[in-house]
Amino acid sequence: MTDPAIEAFFAERKEAWLKKNLKAGMTEDEVRDKKLECGEVFALKNWLPNAAGRIHSRALATHPSKFSHPSTGVGKKNLANATYVTPVIFEGVKENDGLLKTGNVAFSTQLDSVGNAGELDVEDFLRLKMNDGVPLIEHLEEQTDLVSELLSGFGETALDIIMQLLSIKRGALSDEAITSSKIKQVYFPVEQGAGDYHLLSVLSHSGHLFELRKRLDKLRFSEETKARRELRKNNQSCAEGYQEIYNLTTIGYGGTKPQNISVLNNQNAGKAHLLMSVPPELNAQYIRLPRRNFFSDMLYAKSQQEIFQAFHRLVSADHNDINIRRGLDYRAEQYLDQLILKMWQARQGFAEQPHARPEALPAYQKLWLFPENEQDRSEPRDWLDEVVTEAARHFNASYKKVLGKSALILGDDQLRRVTDIIEQNREALL
Repeated sequence: MTDPAIEAFFAERKEAWLKKNLKAGMTEDEVRDKKLECGEVFALKNWLPNAAGRIHSRALATHPSKFSHPSTGVGKKNLANATYVTPVIFEGVKENDGLLKTGNVAFSTQLDSVGNAGELDVEDFLRLKMNDGVPLIEHLEEQTDLVSELLSGFGETALDIIMQLLSIKRGALSDEAITSSKIKQVYFPVEQGAGDYHLLSVLSHSGHLFELRKRLDKLRFSEETKARRELRKNNQSCAEGYQEIYNLTTIGYGGTKPQNISVLNNQNAGKAHLLMSVPPELNAQYIRLPRRNFFSDMLYAKSQQEIFQAFHRLVSADHNDINIRRGLDYRAEQYLDQLILKMWQARQGFAEQPHARPEALPAYQKLWLFPENEQDRSEPRDWLDEVVTEAARHFNASYKKVLGKSALILGDDQLRRVTDIIEQNREALL
């Protein structure tokens, strides 16, 4: 062993082993025997084959399945219960396509790992960085001169030991893919043909998850942030500005045993941060409030052009069956929906502008739309009859305006049908 990192690794473990096994009151012979035993346990010829046989219970992964369901595992396959999940090692391919995905994230993260926590010492060994800055596991993959020197005393078994140690990356070394029924599945369409799809398991990229926590905590709890927060508290200026992140959610994985989820989870005490995820707030658009008449000022015929064109096709038909009549009712209901929407917009606009009270509005529309008149709208409701009548009259006028010379003169039955639809829904106009 010529690399200092490997020598330091075994020195630390020997020291920890002796601290655990040397007891007060031991004789000199017992102490000597324990030290000899320690030397044998951590002799490379003994420790390395033992480590190679134990590492199969751990697996490196970028997307550990236990973040999706803690009962999934990477140990022996159990297809009957579908608890085994193939470890995923995926770094992605960087493409300038504007998408937020693993390959396009500008920073790299540490590979996570899952499995039996009792074998973490072997994983720590494989992650050791050699003099050239390259982890030992990469040297094993390339079978460099350093590996040849390290395993020079193992003869024909050296290759078996290498392959056993590399089994920690079995997700990357195998084409086999097994998921678990405990993980939520998503159907994802593909382009090859109509009806084709992939069935995907939803997994979390734990490296990005904890990188986000690291950056958020640095932003929130760094000494620089604390100093700026103190300036803000004392109403003092700060040339660099001040930022705060609100509405964070902290989520815990693994309860009292975060080590059972993954290495990165254990290193972060099982806690990750989630940014607030809500639709963006949109500024309310300016609503032009009615000044002389609600119907002419807010319910524009052009904005309902499709309704009246469809209505025209129905009244122009050379027959009058149940389907035509249902179609006429449907178009009248569409018109009424727009009327009710505009009604509520007007009421909200008047509520937000308490001084906008146009005197030219008809009295029944003032009672109908002004928020301060809400209590007076209950009884009596003579004013509501005027709303219904004016709405039906406006429907007819809008139809003529949209269709122009093509418009037909609506018969009494057709006008009554529109009026009846509005009348039947008069409670929605209150």
